[in-house]
This record gives sequence, C-alpha cells and structure tokens, in this order.
Amino acid sequence: MNFLSLMQNRYTTKYYDPNKKISKDDIDSLLECLRLTPSSVNCQPWHFYVAGDESGKAKIRGCVLDFNLQRFDNCSHVIAICGKTKVTEEHFKKVLDKEESDGRHSDITIKEAQDKSRKHFTNLHAANEKEMAAWSGMQCYIALGTILYAAASMGIDSTPIEGFDAAKADELLGLKDKDLTCHCLVCLGYRDINDSNVILKRPKSRLDKKDIISNL
Repeated sequence: MNFLSLMQNRYTTKYYDPNKKISKDDIDSLLECLRLTPSSVNCQPWHFYVAGDESGKAKIRGCVLDFNLQRFDNCSHVIAICGKTKVTEEHFKKVLDKEESDGRHSDITIKEAQDKSRKHFTNLHAANEKEMAAWSGMQCYIALGTILYAAASMGIDSTPIEGFDAAKADELLGLKDKDLTCHCLVCLGYRDINDSNVILKRPKSRLDKKDIISNL
C-alpha cells in the first residue's frame, strides 16, 4: 500500500481487541521508526516510554481520563511521547558523539560547525522550561505522525491520546527530575470487530484542498 492509500484508509481506533497482541518483532520495528524520526537540527529532544503489558500500563493508567480508559486498557501497547524541558550539554555531546560514530562528520571543522549550529537553534527556545517544552512538543508531534503511519503500514491500529492529565503523567513517570514532560500517549493494537468506525463504515472527512491550500 502506498502512502496516499495509508492516508485514505487509516483511522483512529476507538475499540481494541484485548486478545490480540503486537509481536515483539513488530514493536521493535515501530520503535526503530521512532528512533529514526527527524527533528530540528537533529536535536532529538525526546524520550519514549513503552508499556507492553498490564504491569507497564498500570504505571501510567492513573493519568488517563475516564473516557479513554477502555481503549487504554484493551490495546496491546501504549507509548508515552515525552519532550525535553531543558537540553543539557550532556545531551548535545551525546548527539554529536553519535553523529561522529555514525560517520556524519568528515572532519573536525564540520563537527564543530554542526555542534555550534545545533546549540544556537535549540537555545533560541531555552528562555524557560515552558518555551523549551513547547518547542520539544513540536518535535514530538513529528514522532507521533511517524508512529501512526508506521503502524498503519504494518496493519497495526493506533489511537493518539491527548485526553490525559499531563501533570499526573509527569508525576507518575518521574519526569520533572529528568527534564522531560509528557506531550501525548499513543495506544497501539488491533481493532475490535465491533469498532464503531468498522460497523458504521464512516468515510474519512477532511476539508477540500481549495479550502486549505493556496498557490503563491
């Protein structure tokens, strides 16, 4: 299936089959897609927490609002997508060292220029934790798009969740001490045969291109 077909056919799943679990190989592939997600100046200002069993999900269940609990409880896996509220020198160095080990820098001049550029553009958003969180959140939503369509390409259903208590999620995951905040949750699994979108055969609905696209 090409990407346009994925866009035309994917929908947000409302009801999951609790008896169907995503295989380890498929989860590993999805997490690799997350790892490869692009970010501004390759800063990668995020961390992903993966709950793949009842014990893991129980650790963050307390932040999920009531109307989302049914899909949270019945899905196979949940990923908490978290962004940095502060980017430290340690993180800058880790990214730079990884780029070097991966062969991204052909000489010291390029390495130094890359480091300087990344710090400059990242630190434009470092006035305070709230501003940095807003910037890292934009990067995290690129990761969200990645996981939704990577999953669809593998026949795996998904539900992005903003219906949760972010402050509670941060507390449950101990994120404040890690300079992180939770931006969204993603449920993954396989739709129930009685999922409302299946039963009602709802067509996808978006505004027409003429309403949202203009030529310059």
